[in-house]
Amino acid sequence: MSDVADTKPDPTTAPEEQKPETTATGEGEKSTTEAVTDAAKDAAETAKDTAAKTTDTVFSMFGGGPKKEKKDEPEEGEDEPSGSSKAQKGEEEDDAPESPEVHFEPVIRLTEKVETKTNEELEEQVFKMRAKLFKFDRESKEWKERGTGDVRLLKHKENEKTRLVMRRDKTLKVCANHYIVPDMKLNPNVGSDRSWVWNAAADVSEGEPEAQTLAIRFANSENANLFKEAFEKAQQENEKLFSASATAEA
Repeated sequence: MSDVADTKPDPTTAPEEQKPETTATGEGEKSTTEAVTDAAKDAAETAKDTAAKTTDTVFSMFGGGPKKEKKDEPEEGEDEPSGSSKAQKGEEEDDAPESPEVHFEPVIRLTEKVETKTNEELEEQVFKMRAKLFKFDRESKEWKERGTGDVRLLKHKENEKTRLVMRRDKTLKVCANHYIVPDMKLNPNVGSDRSWVWNAAADVSEGEPEAQTLAIRFANSENANLFKEAFEKAQQENEKLFSASATAEA
């Protein structure tokens, strides 16, 4: 037998000595797992922030920008005045003082009405038709336009003699003015069925009696024929009147 006594482990103390090691090992594993999890979370958040910044940068390069948060808009009707406020405002506007009326006296007063005399006051219009008048220029030997307007036959209310008067449009300047005497003759213009030519021995459109060769043109042949009928009728009436005047003077 050996002198050294066999030493056996105490069953009560052995488990207690092993427990701290087991506990320590479990706590170490738990601490390591939590550290790894926290590191993974931090890495994920960092990657998310980096991706967001990168996206904003890309949007900025192409004219965009970071996403803006939508602000809550106030509901309609919150800032609008109530019905009573509107009514009160309307009453205030109605009570506003009116601006005084400004009146200016005219610098020049027209005391008298100026009457324009045309020397046609004692005459009656028996014919009127729109036409264009020409005059033959003896120096240049060509026709020149005198004007466009209404050609009229005016019959005097007292002596009953008829004259031909034509005024230009707008200006109303006289371009033909003579009595229709028996020696006048309307001739058709060459190549036209709506134009007539005649000689006036004493046309006073320029102020002094002057011999003129005149031509008149109408819109159509019908108007030209109506003018001829009225012209020749007045010519016949004037022939009797001029003959009677000549006999009385003799």
